[in-house]
This record gives sequence, C-alpha cells and structure tokens, in this order.
Amino acid sequence: MTKKFRKLKRTAMRKLDAGVSLTEHGIIFERMQNGDGRFSVNVMVDGRRIHRVIGCESEKVTLTQAVDFIAQIRTEARQDRLGLPQGRKTILSFKEAAEKYLEMLKQEDGRDIKGKRRKLNQHLIPFFGNMPLVKITSFQIERYKKFRRGAKAMKSHDTTGRSTYKNSSPAPGTINRELAVISHLFSKAREWGWITLQPKINRFKEDSGRIIYLTVEQIRNLIECAKADGSPQIYPFVVIGLDTSLRMSNILSIRKEHIDLQRRVIYIPKSKNGMHEQPITVHLAEFLAGYIIGLQEGCPWLFPSPASRTGHTVNIRNPFRRVVEAAGLDPDLIVRHTLRHTAITHLVQAGVDLPTIMRISSHKTLAMVQRYAHQNGEHIQQAMDKLETRYQSQG
Repeated sequence: MTKKFRKLKRTAMRKLDAGVSLTEHGIIFERMQNGDGRFSVNVMVDGRRIHRVIGCESEKVTLTQAVDFIAQIRTEARQDRLGLPQGRKTILSFKEAAEKYLEMLKQEDGRDIKGKRRKLNQHLIPFFGNMPLVKITSFQIERYKKFRRGAKAMKSHDTTGRSTYKNSSPAPGTINRELAVISHLFSKAREWGWITLQPKINRFKEDSGRIIYLTVEQIRNLIECAKADGSPQIYPFVVIGLDTSLRMSNILSIRKEHIDLQRRVIYIPKSKNGMHEQPITVHLAEFLAGYIIGLQEGCPWLFPSPASRTGHTVNIRNPFRRVVEAAGLDPDLIVRHTLRHTAITHLVQAGVDLPTIMRISSHKTLAMVQRYAHQNGEHIQQAMDKLETRYQSQG
C-alpha cells in the first residue's frame, strides 16, 4: 500500500532551513549547509536497524527512491524467512547475472544479442561490476545515468597538427539504449527467479532532433568516392545501404544464400525488430548479381573477413570515414547510419505512403517513420501544389 506523507511534502522540504531535517515513515530529509537536500533511511527490518544514505537532490534522488529502497530491503527480509537451507540461495553479482543473461538469451533465440553484449561489456559491467544484482536500486541506476552524462574531453589533432578537444558525452538516446538493456536484464532476471523486485528505471527525454540525410548530389559524390577507394567492400556497403535502408550490422552479416535475385529480396534472419525480408531495387539486384560472381567460391558471406571471429566484416568505420572526407563531407556528421536515414527520407520525399516505408525500413512502429515525414516539408508542399493545380484545372 502506498504510504501517505504529511511532513515530507515537496513544499515543506523546499522551505527547510539549513541544518534542519524532517523524518517520516523511516525516511529522513535533511537540508545541508550548502543548500542541497539529502535523503536517508533509518528503519528496523527483522530486528536489524538499517541506516543508509540514499543520496542528494543534486543527484536527482527523490522521496520515491527512498520509499522503493525500504520496500526492497523488507522484501529481501521476507525472502530470507522462507527457510531455504544455508548455501542454497545464490546471490549473483551484476557481472555474473549479465553473463548468464546473454547465455540464456541465446537459448531463447533472443534479439540483438550482439548489441546487448556490446553495451554490457563496454559500459554497464564496468560500472556495476560485482555489485549484487538484488542490491541495485533506482538510486544506483540514477548514479549510472549521471556518470554516463559526465562530459569528457577527447584530445585529437586537426589537419595542421594542433590539438583540439571534443566533448564525448553520449547523447540521451545512446544512454537510453543502455538503460533498455539493463531494464530487460532485470525483467528476465525476475522471470527466471533470480530476483523478486526490479528497480524503476527512468529514461532520459529524447530530443527528436534534426535527421541528417544526403542530397541526391551528395549521394552521387559519395558513390563515386566509394568506387575509387582502395577498400573492396566500401562501395558495395554504400550501395546496399542507400538502396535498402538496412542497418550496418544487417548489411555486413548478409549471407549469399539469403539473397533471392529473382524475387528481389534479402532475407534478414535477425534484425533489431526480428526476422524479415528486405525488398531491393532492380539496380541493386543487378549489382549484386555481378558482385557475388567476383567473391571467393565457397565463402558464404557477402562481406567476408577470414581474420574475424564471425567470418565476416563487423566494422567498416575507417574506410567509410575516408570516403566521406573524399566526398567533401564531415565524417563526424555523416556516419554509417546516415545511409539508412537517407534512404528513408528520400522514400518520404518521393511520396511513398508511410505504412509501405515502415515495411521497407523494418521499423517497429509507424510513429518512428513519421519522424522522417516531419523533418522535411518539401514533399508536403508539393502535394498541396498538386491539390491547387487540380482545383484550378477543374475551374
């Protein structure tokens, strides 16, 4: 049952003088000398007194998180009273849980396991490490968000050799993808019986922002530069990206057996939103017919890489940046995913209906496709011009 607070009201906490505190339901709110507000708890749980500092307002800690913390430790105490024999109850660390989570997702044919593994290994496991999974609360999640949002300057050099510094703080959307992974991990951990409660995870509000895409002239320049580049794989990568709107990982993991040139489709067994058949253009079908002939016989991949653990290329960042620069574009602005944005945007501007674009781009919801329709109103104005022309012709 939700607790009702009479003392710990928002207005009362705001008006609190420095050095003064309010206590209610085992939760203490203190206004410190520097003006910051600090939450802590002091409760009895199964004969043990638990006194713990939850955190400060400046760390975005709220009264709700203090309430959640008390609820969690009381639930854990009830679990301990179930009478399980000593040694039977295993407490997993976050790292151990993450490894088991990835392994069990494989058995369940889970989606985007590579992406989840990358986010866990690069960011989540280094932060949470050996922290017991059952001890991770909303407060620790907020700490992670604050840590990831911390600005860090990356040193680099410009064309003259002078040192420059660039803010590498990830965008809210990037962190939200990481939060989605840990949220799914907790959800599955609860389903598998590892935990009984999962922390509430609040994601950042994302700014839809301006979608970057290439103009027709820029597309031509990029293709020409890709064709002239020394990498044998960058040209087919660019052509496939522009003609399909496929994501980079899906392009690089295409198998020759999954290409049906007669039906003009590429079968994608595992994508971000599940398996699907990707339609392709006549131009791309003709290109692929010639490209496949030039590949080594017996190799199953469209982008083979014998040195790779997977057998195929997994990253094409360096040649892509090189080609973008050669085309006179900014490689920090035009990234590999820009090819996907470009294909979808031009479909919208060509007047293709959004449900059809959703089918081509394999977006999960129509709302995600509508972002592209809102970014550029040129095609909308053209539609209104057609309406005006029709009215005038009927006069």
